[in-house]
Amino acid sequence: MNRELLTAAAKELHLALTEQQYEACGLLLQELLRWNKKINLTAITGRDAMTVKHLVDSLHLVTELRPGDRILDIGSGAGFPALVLAIARPDCLITSIDAVGKKISFQKHIDRMLKLANLEPLHGRVEVLATDRPGGFNLVTSRAFSSLSLFVELAAPLVSASGRLISMRGADGEQEAFYLRESIAAAGLELEPAVSYRLPLKMGERSLVIMRKAR
Repeated sequence: MNRELLTAAAKELHLALTEQQYEACGLLLQELLRWNKKINLTAITGRDAMTVKHLVDSLHLVTELRPGDRILDIGSGAGFPALVLAIARPDCLITSIDAVGKKISFQKHIDRMLKLANLEPLHGRVEVLATDRPGGFNLVTSRAFSSLSLFVELAAPLVSASGRLISMRGADGEQEAFYLRESIAAAGLELEPAVSYRLPLKMGERSLVIMRKAR
């Protein structure tokens, strides 16, 4: 992990991470690399790239969380942003779900290693979870998950009456949401202003597409 990059990003985002949280982020990437030698979990393996594209990118979502949020990360993969959210916000409850068992196994390993009392990694399909826990989350999120339209379709049944959906997307996220505004409204959601940002070291532009359950 590039501690200097992560510290600078946290400062820019006005996040006061503790030394223990920085150490947890470092251990997370260390274990990701170790597991990745046997199980394909990520194509990003450079120190700076992992710090920026896994940790810093996930931190941009941390700023959108509210105290006590119940959060679901759909298609969580190796645990980004879910693991970073659990590390940075112990006051929030994080559930992650992915259909690939080895990725959830890695998340469970990190959960045990870091003793994350606020993390619930689930191996399964989100369609089934929507039947088990309809409206069970204040915030449903995803990072680089398929199309925005599919995310809306899968996530809308899971969000509470006053809850939000946040899709972590590329630079064209806001434009993508504009084209889908009618189907977003049909799903009972209202678009809020998107949040655009640039990753350090010219590693790309990103956006948070934010939707709220219509009142």
